Amino acid sequence: MRETSRPDPPGTAARRAALRLLDAVLRKGLPLESALDTAARELDRADDRAFAHAIAAEALRRLPDLDELIDHATKKRLPDDAKARFALRIALVQALAMGTPHHAAIATVLPLVDGGPRRLVHGVFSEVMRQKWTLPEVPHLPAGVAERWRKAWGAEVVAAAERLIALPPPLDLIGEPPAELEGIRLMPGHLRLARGAAIAGLTGYGEGRWWVQDVSASMPARLLGPGEGRSALDLCAAPGGKTMQLAAAGWRVSAVDISQNRLARLEENLARTGLAAETVQADVMQWAPPAPVDAILLDAPCSATGIYRRHPDVLHRVRPRAIAALAEAQQAMLARAADWLKPGGSLVYAVCSLEPEEGEEVAQAFLSARGDFRLEERQRILPGAYEEAGGADSFFIARFIRNNRG
Repeated sequence: MRETSRPDPPGTAARRAALRLLDAVLRKGLPLESALDTAARELDRADDRAFAHAIAAEALRRLPDLDELIDHATKKRLPDDAKARFALRIALVQALAMGTPHHAAIATVLPLVDGGPRRLVHGVFSEVMRQKWTLPEVPHLPAGVAERWRKAWGAEVVAAAERLIALPPPLDLIGEPPAELEGIRLMPGHLRLARGAAIAGLTGYGEGRWWVQDVSASMPARLLGPGEGRSALDLCAAPGGKTMQLAAAGWRVSAVDISQNRLARLEENLARTGLAAETVQADVMQWAPPAPVDAILLDAPCSATGIYRRHPDVLHRVRPRAIAALAEAQQAMLARAADWLKPGGSLVYAVCSLEPEEGEEVAQAFLSARGDFRLEERQRILPGAYEEAGGADSFFIARFIRNNRG
């Protein structure tokens, strides 16, 4: 009887889904979240899907260090896309970073490879365990990313990014979190909890008193201040954290997004919180408001490298060419939205990116092209911000004022 005809050990299906996820990100360049449904199609249980996602995400956080261990234990380097390398990444990250017993980590991965590669995977895993090699406490960023960020921001920021990637991001509540919830209050209307709390069971959730939103992501709307009944556009609005902030601050908000599914989530959030906003499904580059508005918030589509802690796939699939294309699209979107603003109004441009091409350079190009606008305020939130409290996502935010005519 062939060895591969033996029943797979329990838990193998989740590891197979994790391998598919890694392949989707590293070989196909797909976002981790959007690849989950296809990769986990054989998993019926939510906890199995979550475990497959956790394995893949942790492997992506530690990929350079996992590959260094693999290369150290092989006489001939495995190709980057070799199935054996993928299987070893999954087995090693479980054994060395996730607390999975060593025998379970390897037994549930071996059925994913056949023949010679199967013996190779077992041999390399056994060698790493025998030598008692470990992963560094502070992971290393991919070399290309580290060099890009070092050139833009310096070695200290790279070191901070590496320290933060190993830590589970905290849970930030925005709105009116109840006083009985214990946590850290970094600013008004904010409460930070330790990661792992069951969101729906927390006090105030059912009553809609708060929503989940990283402290950095709350900054763009804060720059607009109180609305006092004035009109505002939230462009690329879903899933709605900024829309709810603006509505809670007294703005009459029109929330525009191209995705109907994402708008549906926004509308659910509005219904839970009892906040009001008009929702519009439209492509910002094809749509226009019926009249000029008092404020515009453009949280533009970007590389999302600033949220690498939550989405480590961006470290491996976002390339300089994509960053350049996104920056060009942001410039076009910003130029189009600017014409919808009343004189004296505020335009906030924000990106959750660590790439200066998408933040500073887009803002400067806009100012150079639009003499009717001036820069009122600018923020660059880098790795290391709020680190003592658990860190924060990285953002670039600029607020422009349209000059009064005459």
